[in-house]
Amino acid sequence: MSDRLARRWRSVSLRWRVALAFGLVTTAIAGLLSIATWQLASSYMLEQRERGATSQAVVDARLVADSLRRGSDDLPTLLVGLTGETGTSVLLRTGGAWTTAGRQVEVDDVPVALLAGAPARQRLVVDGAPVLAIALPVTPAGDLLVRLAPLTELDQTLRFVSAVLVAGTILAGLLGVLLGWWTARRALLPLTELTDAAGRMAEGDLTARLPDRHEADLAPIATRFNATADALAERVHRDARFAGDVSHELRTPLTTMINAGEVLRRRRDDMPDTARRAVDLLTADVRRFHRMVEDLLEISRGIQAPDGHDVEPVDLSVVVENVPATLVEGGVLEVERPAPLVSADRRRLDRVVANLCENARHHGGGLVRLGVRRRDGHAVIEVDDAGPGVAVEQRDRVFERFTRGPRTGRDGSDTGGTGLGLALVAQHVRGHGGRVWVEDRPGGGARFVVALREVPS
Repeated sequence: MSDRLARRWRSVSLRWRVALAFGLVTTAIAGLLSIATWQLASSYMLEQRERGATSQAVVDARLVADSLRRGSDDLPTLLVGLTGETGTSVLLRTGGAWTTAGRQVEVDDVPVALLAGAPARQRLVVDGAPVLAIALPVTPAGDLLVRLAPLTELDQTLRFVSAVLVAGTILAGLLGVLLGWWTARRALLPLTELTDAAGRMAEGDLTARLPDRHEADLAPIATRFNATADALAERVHRDARFAGDVSHELRTPLTTMINAGEVLRRRRDDMPDTARRAVDLLTADVRRFHRMVEDLLEISRGIQAPDGHDVEPVDLSVVVENVPATLVEGGVLEVERPAPLVSADRRRLDRVVANLCENARHHGGGLVRLGVRRRDGHAVIEVDDAGPGVAVEQRDRVFERFTRGPRTGRDGSDTGGTGLGLALVAQHVRGHGGRVWVEDRPGGGARFVVALREVPS
């Protein structure tokens, strides 16, 4: 049981644990103070009440004793006068008989210990009302005076005080929770900012930085993180420039090689079989190499967010309807009407859709469906293929660079993928503030989903 409670406690967020700890501490302190206040207040008020009632009973006993010595016949009238405050009862035993005045009570309701003839005092409940019973001997002959002073007002006062103290304790606990929440939020704000900045950098936003801090304990964290982020951004940009420069330099010789390959391919019929196979392999690899260089050049250009002047409202129906027929051959086009609009760089969005369709055609057994619709408040492009699907553990990895799946062209030929097409998709989608993922297609196969923020038409 203790291990289960410990696991549950560890599963609670740190902010709530701090808030609950503050609440428990303030509740405990307020509870202790309330208990001490209750003890002091109740003892003091009860002592004052007992002292006043006892003094009054002593005076009443003297008056009754004087009346008995004089043999006065006005004893009942005297007893009525002694009752004083409402709810008070006076009982007098003389010659073995009882005389009562004030609030009527039965002698049997009075404890026997008070009727023994010795001075006594006791709190009790008579007919549902709390009273303070004081018994005093009047004469040596055994005459006894019993005064029942009401404690109703005192009881109500103590109940009110206890209610105030309980409410104050509960309020203190709630205020402690709120104070703990506010304190934890303030204390964990730098950690939240650090988590957000690290998450943005993990998603590709190299401009994420922590705000400058003036606190002695927090300033080094922000400074070190920002310096690391600057170094990482510089390294990424340097690598991108290097890849771009290399790709650019390779374009000219690759073009020459492609042209030379085309010349050889036109003359392949004049070559022996061994030379034909060599020419086919050479031209296929040169084309794949050329596509890889183009993709690397596109990646090196890719600042994560598109330039502002390139962004415009784009109708997704126009984007999917303009996909080359060779990429959507055999697939079904489904567009929700009216089609959603997104704010995007049209060139990059065209590249996203084309790469997904090409991936379905070359690696997914063919395109089954290309759809546009709204889902969960976003504009969504869906590309369904007829392949075996993507394993759950591979669904994030397929968007990494140079990750290549099985070569499953429709005719079983080598598709020659570069492993950069889906990486470009992920980069462009993130640059537009969207998300891309792969899920199972109903009926089998994979469904690649691009979700972008919809803009009003």
